[in-house]
Amino acid sequence: MNRRLLLDWLAVLAVAVLLSVGLELLSVPSATLFAGLVAGLGRALLVARPLGAPKQAMTGAQAVVGVSIGALVSLSTLETIAADWLPVVAVTVGTLLLSVLAGRLMALQPGVSRVTGAFAMIAGGASGITVMARELGADARMVAVLQYLRVLLIVVTMPVVAAVAFGASGGGTAPADTGPGLWAGLLFTLVSAAVGYPLARLARLPVAALLGPMLVAATLDLTGLSRGASVPALLEAAAFLVIGLQVGLSFTRDSLRVVGRALPLALLLIVALVVASAGLGLVLSATADVSPLTAYLATTPGGLYAVLATATGSGADATVVLAVQVLRLFVMLLTAPLLSRWLRRAG
Repeated sequence: MNRRLLLDWLAVLAVAVLLSVGLELLSVPSATLFAGLVAGLGRALLVARPLGAPKQAMTGAQAVVGVSIGALVSLSTLETIAADWLPVVAVTVGTLLLSVLAGRLMALQPGVSRVTGAFAMIAGGASGITVMARELGADARMVAVLQYLRVLLIVVTMPVVAAVAFGASGGGTAPADTGPGLWAGLLFTLVSAAVGYPLARLARLPVAALLGPMLVAATLDLTGLSRGASVPALLEAAAFLVIGLQVGLSFTRDSLRVVGRALPLALLLIVALVVASAGLGLVLSATADVSPLTAYLATTPGGLYAVLATATGSGADATVVLAVQVLRLFVMLLTAPLLSRWLRRAG
């Protein structure tokens, strides 16, 4: 790496890290990913010379995100789902169908393909969908902006809705990390990535760097071999920063204009999707043994950690909320490659 390129990267990373710290202080969801996106976008628009994240860095970042998602699975999650499996599966499938419908409507916007529209509107798993988007033929720039617009809207409105509509008290705090420690987390991440990525490539899984480590991490959790380990927070933040930078650096002035023109329709569809998901919460409450507040939080389409924080401090059943949210997250990520293939064939 020559000196000029090194200085270029150091400048972009410094801006991204500073932005990340500021956004964390403001409690912005996925602050490091968003900071990387903004820093990369600024660099792409201000400097004509292209700059791209190394392929190895992107592969590593995808693997870390995959392990982080896989670590959400546990036996208690499966037991909770099994207790009311039919309504839980029904609302999960319903959310998927609503996402596909919103995506088809989003594709009516000029400059937005069917695959991009669908990925931009998939309800839940914003980080995983953003990671997968480019490899599955979607415009990762549009997907990232619209996915995190939805997450931001949910994080802002959810505590208000929970308090006004369901009488929830304070927002609480996110569940503390009670894992076995840093070194166990690093080993868990390394093993899941080192085993999952080659196996996924051997099995010809799409987005092997994400899905392979995700499935191996989930298996280690379910078998108890992980001992409750999770990805260290700093490593996870670095992975999100790399992904945000990669998306931001790929922007051009033309692509930014396309995203800007799509925002009015996107915002309308996001609001409709959030309201429709709340309707699915009413269905879940009526058909399963859960309170309306728990059902609403369980079916909120995104903002997982903010949802868990609200559930923990408001009297909702956080175990049910986590179970439904995690099931939907896995369904969305595992069906995304199939959805992409179907839409491209249909198109």
